[in-house]
Amino acid sequence: MGIAPVGKLLRQYAFPAIIAMTASSLYNIVDSVFIGHGVGTLALSGLTIAKPFMDICAAFGSLVGVGASTLVAIKLGQRDYESAQRVLGNVIVLNILLSAIVTAVGLIWLDPILHLFGASDESIVYAHDYMVPILVGNVLTHIYFGLNNVLRSSGHPTASMVATIVAVVANIILDPIFIFVLHLGVRGAALATMISQAIAVMWQFTIFCNPQELLHFTHKIWRLDRRIVIDSLAIGLSPFLMNLAHSVVVIILNNQLKAYGGDMAIAAYGVINRVTFVFAMIVMGLNQGMQPIAGYNYGAKKYDRMLQVFRLTALWATAVTTLVFLLGEIMPEYTIRMFTHDLSLIELSVPAMRIVLCVFFCTGFQMVTGNFFTSIGMAGKAIFLSLTRQVLYLIPLALSLPLLWGLNGVWASLPVSDFISALTAAIMLWVQVHKFRQMHIEESAKVGDWAE
Repeated sequence: MGIAPVGKLLRQYAFPAIIAMTASSLYNIVDSVFIGHGVGTLALSGLTIAKPFMDICAAFGSLVGVGASTLVAIKLGQRDYESAQRVLGNVIVLNILLSAIVTAVGLIWLDPILHLFGASDESIVYAHDYMVPILVGNVLTHIYFGLNNVLRSSGHPTASMVATIVAVVANIILDPIFIFVLHLGVRGAALATMISQAIAVMWQFTIFCNPQELLHFTHKIWRLDRRIVIDSLAIGLSPFLMNLAHSVVVIILNNQLKAYGGDMAIAAYGVINRVTFVFAMIVMGLNQGMQPIAGYNYGAKKYDRMLQVFRLTALWATAVTTLVFLLGEIMPEYTIRMFTHDLSLIELSVPAMRIVLCVFFCTGFQMVTGNFFTSIGMAGKAIFLSLTRQVLYLIPLALSLPLLWGLNGVWASLPVSDFISALTAAIMLWVQVHKFRQMHIEESAKVGDWAE
């Protein structure tokens, strides 16, 4: 990763991650399509209510998984193979501990949490039925995403992609069986998801049980290492807070939508969110491809290569989000019809999608910049960027704009916060790049002095 052409490396690592993340996004898409057509519009509203709860569960997984994978990349760049090996064991143990706590809390206070998230008396039935299997199998979700992150950072992007595709294919096969044949409704969709992830975890274990692998399971790696735990959680704190902040924002949006538009508006937001989610996962795949390359070269003090991979990733990500912008502005109705035939929901969703996506082209750059800081261990900057978009900008806008424009104010809060946060990211990046260029000049001077 320190000598090969950066463009070739990024393609090698990003394309499998893009395929994996796009396939992963199909979990929600497939569930939404089958539930929308097989159960109904109110069930889509319940699924939208359950989504932030699922994101909170996933946030705890990213706290461990993303932090550990970044740490693995940095340790490999420093040739510290023993520490990288211990990180693998710590990923499993930490995920088991955190998922057990999340599951217990979620099951005990499930209905009050769903009401807090914006569920009505009608939609909570569907949200409850969906979340129970998800919470019971939460440990599988944590381990699945955690090991996939480590696979990518340890030089196995294709294996990570295969694990995701296996899970998605299994989910696509099981969803219609559980929903239409066994008539299990939303509970069937959740069961299909958890069984699919269990299959993927078994695939991952076959790789890490191979003693020929650089990173593999041994009896020496299971004891929690204080330094590894602290470093992993510190680095993973940024994506954790990002996911947590996103969940809080969705909760506020759901409640605002419920107040100004009812369950139908929540269902519309759920459809729009799932469309953007697919393309956001493509950008996340690019980010995951960038992460080990940037982390390795940062650890090796090759700052020029590190900045080169960032620029290329940001360019590709912007192209993706520009495509979403065009899709939302030119042909929103055709996109929404994939999820529902309800004419009232389509009529509400079309103008909403045009408002929400009107500046979506700039979000790719913002997402890559935040992940770039995470990839090189600058957790503080990444946390600040994630909080500006999700908390400092979007929450005040979501609470204030509806007072002026009603339901359209809720929709407008999203693009306004996207635009301001992209400007913030650009300023922070400009300052940091200037510092890296100075560091690169200093490193080059040291090499010159040594040669003389």
